[in-house]
Amino acid sequence: METTIILLTVAARLLTIFLAFLASYLPLFDASPVKSWLRWDAFHFLHIAREGYVYEHEWAFFPGPPFVIRRIEPGSIQWHMLMTAIACDTSVTLYRLSKHHLRMPSLAFLATLLSLLPSSPATLRLAPYAEPFFTYLAYKGLLYCATKEFYYATVCFTLAGFFRSNSIFLAGYILWGLGPRKVHLSALLTAVIFSPFIYQNLSAYLAFCPGPDWCNKSVPLIYPYVQAKYWGVGLFNYWSLQQLPNFLIAAPPLLLLTVYSIHILKGSFTSSLVPHAIHALILSATLLFASHTQIALRLVASLPITYWAAAWLIVEYRAWGKVWVGWSVLWGCISIVLWMTFLPPA
Repeated sequence: METTIILLTVAARLLTIFLAFLASYLPLFDASPVKSWLRWDAFHFLHIAREGYVYEHEWAFFPGPPFVIRRIEPGSIQWHMLMTAIACDTSVTLYRLSKHHLRMPSLAFLATLLSLLPSSPATLRLAPYAEPFFTYLAYKGLLYCATKEFYYATVCFTLAGFFRSNSIFLAGYILWGLGPRKVHLSALLTAVIFSPFIYQNLSAYLAFCPGPDWCNKSVPLIYPYVQAKYWGVGLFNYWSLQQLPNFLIAAPPLLLLTVYSIHILKGSFTSSLVPHAIHALILSATLLFASHTQIALRLVASLPITYWAAAWLIVEYRAWGKVWVGWSVLWGCISIVLWMTFLPPA
């Protein structure tokens, strides 16, 4: 079964590359990029990889992707080999994790197949973004949590923290797994998982302070400051009529996650899916109320529960399941074209 999953993952990635190749012949909205993989956040990652953190707004991006780009040129054979290996092991890890929680190999296989239709295939399968690395490390850590290997899980979650700030949510699985009787160990491992976020903000403090206004705050963190200043991130800041299209395109995965998570929480609170449901609801609420909501299309891929929810939809509500698969295929193709032509959503 795992061999089949690997072959299908390779096929899905090749199809993504092929569609991106065809889309590369379309006119660019912004013709400035000199390389086909230079889009949106990739500009920032490349500049940080070459020059380090020069500008204030660059501190919104964590050092993991620049570290990788500095060592392996995106678009090279080595890059494609790395991305293919990560994609394959991500799928296999999801299958093993799904078997553990769903307790049905056939349902686990279905969920894994659905993961090959992500809502942002370009950033997950193609681009030099944080998403493929973060998703891989998150899945690995979640599998270690499922087998109660919390030290290994902590290593994975900590490494994931060098790619995305929302890795701090992953500490919740450690807290849930260890429970209240090991509160000191939970606190220690949580501190380790938070260390990349602390490192990023401490490095900025040493580089800039005293000086900018954020240095004088009671908790002088550059990350929320630059998110608010340069991207307008904040509670309800994104709620405007002109952003309605972004809410609409992010609605399918957010709605599915919310409905399925509530379904899980209304059942047995001892279910192994409960921490996943809580995590999904917290992340969905953050994306909906205090973020650029369309990035949900990228972030939901790091949640295995996204694909467990899709599998549940197909099994329990076949008509809606067909709608989900149809949307995944259609939006996946459209998003590749939009990404290659330098059009939003980023």
